[in-house]
Amino acid sequence: MRRFFFTIILTFLSVLAFGQVNKGYEISFKIDGLSDSTVYLAYHLGDKQYLKDSVRLDKSGNGLFKGKEPLPQGIYMIVLPGRKYFEMLIPDDQIFSVTCNYQDYFKTLKFSGSDENSAFLDYQTKWVSMQDEANRIDNRVQKNKSNNDSIRVLSELRKNQEDKMKLFLNEVINKNKGSLLALLIKAMLPIEVPPIVLPANTINPDSVKWIRSYLYNKDHFFDNIDFNDERLLRTPILQGKLNAFFSNTVIQLADSINKEIDKIIQKCSGNHKVFQFVSVYLFNHFRESEIMGHDAVMVKLADDIYLSGKAEWTTPEWRENLRKEVDRIRPNLIGQKGHELIMETFAGPYASLYDIKKDFTILYFWEPNCGHCQEATPKLKVYYDKVKNDGIEVFTVCTQSDRAKWEKYIGDNNLTWINGWDPKRLTNFDYYYNVQSTPTIYILDKNKVIIAKKLSVESIGPFIENWRKYHK
Repeated sequence: MRRFFFTIILTFLSVLAFGQVNKGYEISFKIDGLSDSTVYLAYHLGDKQYLKDSVRLDKSGNGLFKGKEPLPQGIYMIVLPGRKYFEMLIPDDQIFSVTCNYQDYFKTLKFSGSDENSAFLDYQTKWVSMQDEANRIDNRVQKNKSNNDSIRVLSELRKNQEDKMKLFLNEVINKNKGSLLALLIKAMLPIEVPPIVLPANTINPDSVKWIRSYLYNKDHFFDNIDFNDERLLRTPILQGKLNAFFSNTVIQLADSINKEIDKIIQKCSGNHKVFQFVSVYLFNHFRESEIMGHDAVMVKLADDIYLSGKAEWTTPEWRENLRKEVDRIRPNLIGQKGHELIMETFAGPYASLYDIKKDFTILYFWEPNCGHCQEATPKLKVYYDKVKNDGIEVFTVCTQSDRAKWEKYIGDNNLTWINGWDPKRLTNFDYYYNVQSTPTIYILDKNKVIIAKKLSVESIGPFIENWRKYHK
């Protein structure tokens, strides 16, 4: 908690000013020790930074950023030569001045034109001091790990210091209600899970405590975020919270994630800019995810937002391409029954995927000359030879049309599983199983429901073992 606060709050180095509205922005600054150099004004948007303005300093290090329209409020940066920069808040009042020394801009930074700014600098100084004290206590804990008495005393000191820091932050929030500073500090406050008290006769108390703590943290994770305040967009805070929630807090199952997405979308429905930002973040996050099953989340977002007419920021061409992509994913989502495949086989007679009477069917799309397949196929054969009498079958489909190469590879490598052959793709296997590269692997249960997809050969065995344990 302490390092989290320190890392983000320390980046602000900013000014809070209120009063003058819709007068544009006018940020004058003087950088001692720097002249005849270009300085840039940049801003955060989620986890990216973008340039807004630039100015050439005079010989005395003076410069001015000025515009007729107010800047969207948030965290901005003045970028100096040599990859140096400092961050500042752009609040409601955007007319103020900044001074610092180029060689030591962090310690010499000063703002003028706002009483709020002086209070902020006092806050910054006190926060750094409190953080230093917390670090000293942490270092003492590390050095006395083997001394139980010392650890007991130091743990109490650490708790007292944490309480002081929490109290201080809440004091700053209360003293600056309505300000950008208060909004940002509150947004960064982590949720504290209250102690979980269980009856003495509770079965599996540790598990029950974990579940209750998880649910409380999940349900209250965004209590300190105002999803209707678009000032959060020009900061890294909102995206950081979304990342932490959807990557590390929610159980990584599509059904669990989709329920939380519904709640988040509802929270930001009152501000279209926030709604757009959150929608774009969620779509990109789950579209790029390599976690099995997350494609179902992407399909949900496509259906609910992008293909429903709510994403006017996209083009018709982009939406049509998305529709085609989703149509290829929809039939092979985990939990769907795999599409029937009936095709000729190497052994002669036709084979039906649905006729396989085994607990698990490994559906393997491959090519004899594919480099990755040449590594994966022998490994799959080793695994199959061990488990073929243990309720597991392999149904392979060759995706190329050179029958001679296919037959030679099967014969040379003694592949005794079901070797399917459909060079004209009459079964449309590439569509129903979204085969865009080889090898592509699916695991189906005894009812031919897809329970895993696009995993490595090495992962097949552990997955099936875990599935059997969980579904006993």
